[in-house]
Amino acid sequence: MSLRTKFILFAVVVHGLLAAMAYFLLKENKLLFLGMELLVLASVVITVQLYNAFFKPLNLIRAGIETIRDKDFSTKFVRVGQPELDELVDVYNRMIDQLRRERIAQAEKHYLLEKIILASPAGIILLDFDNSIENINPAAERYLNLPAQELTGKPLARLPEAWARELAQVQPGQPHTFRMNGIRTYRAHRAHFIDRGFQRSFILIEELTEAIIKNERQAYEKVIRMMSHEVNNSTGAINSILDSVQFYTPQIDEAHREDFTYALQVAIDRNANLSKFMANFADVVRLPAPVKKPVQVQALLQRLERLLQPQLEKRRIQLCLQAPAEPLVIPMDEQQMEQVLLNILKNAMEAVKQEGHIWVELEQQPLRLTITDDGEGIPEHVRPQLFTPFFSTKESGQGIGLTVIREILFSHGFTFSLDTDPQGHTSFSILLR
Repeated sequence: MSLRTKFILFAVVVHGLLAAMAYFLLKENKLLFLGMELLVLASVVITVQLYNAFFKPLNLIRAGIETIRDKDFSTKFVRVGQPELDELVDVYNRMIDQLRRERIAQAEKHYLLEKIILASPAGIILLDFDNSIENINPAAERYLNLPAQELTGKPLARLPEAWARELAQVQPGQPHTFRMNGIRTYRAHRAHFIDRGFQRSFILIEELTEAIIKNERQAYEKVIRMMSHEVNNSTGAINSILDSVQFYTPQIDEAHREDFTYALQVAIDRNANLSKFMANFADVVRLPAPVKKPVQVQALLQRLERLLQPQLEKRRIQLCLQAPAEPLVIPMDEQQMEQVLLNILKNAMEAVKQEGHIWVELEQQPLRLTITDDGEGIPEHVRPQLFTPFFSTKESGQGIGLTVIREILFSHGFTFSLDTDPQGHTSFSILLR
């Protein structure tokens, strides 16, 4: 039973008793009856006043509670002239003002935090109380190459295999650095925050690729320049001496002349190979900045196909070119990109060896070029080393080809990837934007 009902019931009982007493007095003394009636009327008036005095603040409190429940912090009450009620109104208005200020400040901070997260160049994966993905920012979408809608509500183990494996190793307070497909290097941090009294986690992913490549480039440029200077000085002097020695060949005894000539030629050839070897390294250092001009990609691919056709036919490799009918014109340095695509195609041919397939697919949406082969694939232990400067799995390889490819594509601002799928097909994909 509510307080209001109890008060009304009490008032009815009391006034009922007073009315009954007045009825009995009517038979005994009419003057006392009139007095009792006046007393009853006065009691009713006083009861009504007390009712308003008691329950008006309660009505005010109830209205305030409803306002707070509806999260409406803009409604304030007006003073009514009663000291007790006005004091309650003042307290409520001060409380509403404080709640409104705190709510506005919280909303502004939340809005600022959302903007910072969206604009952050670092990838942020926000986890819920069950350590499933609640949300990711655009940078994380770009790193994972998946939209947020496909990841929301899923555990970290449902991420792409390489990402799931690496992020599972991230421990709170212990940054974890890893490389994806030998191309891009990332550092992941895991931290906690309190949400509604419970601990939640988030993972911050930073890309270190540009900084590492810059440091690598500075290091090997200095080493290559020093080596090139020393080797060129030495080979120049040796070539001069060898040329002078060749002048005395006719003076050598005929019985030893052939051996002398052979030994001299070996020295000359090795000297020439050394010079060529250093020239290849120097080409990486001397790589100029790209001069971008509009290039029709289909025409570039068709030209490369014709160039490689004799080798493809000799090794019975089928090259399938798929491209949109509408010409795609993209700003790029044609000479540099031709070298990139030629290196990629040659690597694919070496992987296929004999009687295989190479697929070259040019897509318009998104603007992407993919070169796929059905060769031997990339071994698991080699993948982290891909694009490492001067790393090669070939016996006579110098590791320059992929390094040049990486430098040119980075200087063009093209995102790229190299990987082998479960079917054994190796794809080199370039996002041409």
